[in-house]
Amino acid sequence: MTDLPVIRLKPKSNARAIRHGGPWVFANEVVTDRRTKKIAPGALAVLEDADRAPLALVAANPNSKIIGRVLSRNPGEVVDQAWFAARLQRALDLRAQLYDAPFYRLVHAEADGLPGLVIDRFGDTAVVQPNAAWLEVRLDVLSAALQEVTGVSHVLKNASGRTRSLEGLDDVSAVLAGTAPDAPLPVLMNGAPYMADLTGGQKTGLFYDQRMNHAFAQRLVAPGAEVLDVFSHVGGFGLAMLAGGAGRATCVDGSAPALELARAGADAMGAAERLRIRQGDAFAQLEDLMEEGALFDVVICDPPAFAPSKQALDAGLRAYERVARLAAPLVKEGGFLGLCSCSHAADLAAFRTACTRGIGRAGRQGALIHTGFAGPDHPLMPQLAESGYLKALFYRL
Repeated sequence: MTDLPVIRLKPKSNARAIRHGGPWVFANEVVTDRRTKKIAPGALAVLEDADRAPLALVAANPNSKIIGRVLSRNPGEVVDQAWFAARLQRALDLRAQLYDAPFYRLVHAEADGLPGLVIDRFGDTAVVQPNAAWLEVRLDVLSAALQEVTGVSHVLKNASGRTRSLEGLDDVSAVLAGTAPDAPLPVLMNGAPYMADLTGGQKTGLFYDQRMNHAFAQRLVAPGAEVLDVFSHVGGFGLAMLAGGAGRATCVDGSAPALELARAGADAMGAAERLRIRQGDAFAQLEDLMEEGALFDVVICDPPAFAPSKQALDAGLRAYERVARLAAPLVKEGGFLGLCSCSHAADLAAFRTACTRGIGRAGRQGALIHTGFAGPDHPLMPQLAESGYLKALFYRL
């Protein structure tokens, strides 16, 4: 028996989905009586079906649309430092097998058995995004387990995640252990050095999810090729293609600080004179490049999430189509166009349709030669489509 509070599914709710591995329980699926509403955000609770049979141990938050996040099929499991350490060790074992250096996404939320938690590792420093209330109230235990398992000396909390506001959490970042770096950290991927700003950059400081797509883009680069990286952030595709032999890369982004980090990365690999920077609105820059008659062997567009929710889907797909329409004319005959989306609300079929339509509206014909996804340090939970958010389409025009 347990003295934990109980959350009970309504009679017509789908208990089978939970039994088959579903990770989330929505507020409209449960009996929200006075006792349920009094459960403290982040507290543990036992999830029961409509017949009062225990289903799982969940992390509860009555203030969120996701009222329960499944932590274990065993309703009596104890969530302490040892519990965190066991899950972190399992995540670490996978990454250690896949990567020869400790620079990767260590925890990818539900797919690693830690709902709402993102941890990116940068050598001796780990950046934690606790995007759910149950993690926020257990940060000390989580940080201790993280140091115990990985041996990292520095643990930073990044509170910029959009999901935190949906959970009723603040946006205050902090240092949980050690110290914050006083300069961007260099991270080597696919032969290119990237400068990760762990305290002032976007998200945790660097996007590891595109690593395999960067590698594919390198294969499209002939020696001396001219390449364009739009929405480049700190030089993601541009630096990778320079490392792959491109003659010159042009990086376009709205963030001047991000472009300075791209410049620092190019300088670190002795390619500063081969990097061009264009700072400003990406759509306007694409139009300007077209008016200038610019042509490139490879063009990659990796925009932010234009469709972060179902409500934004239609507008987001129109934006992806517009990107494709503006980018396609900049690709030389026989060249390559890469189009990316990190919008979980836009599934692969819808995104592919929007991109292909945009290419056609530009008067170009494209053969789809490769479809890429996030790397294996961003595992996908089959029962949660949102965990497979990243898509990359590569066309030969």
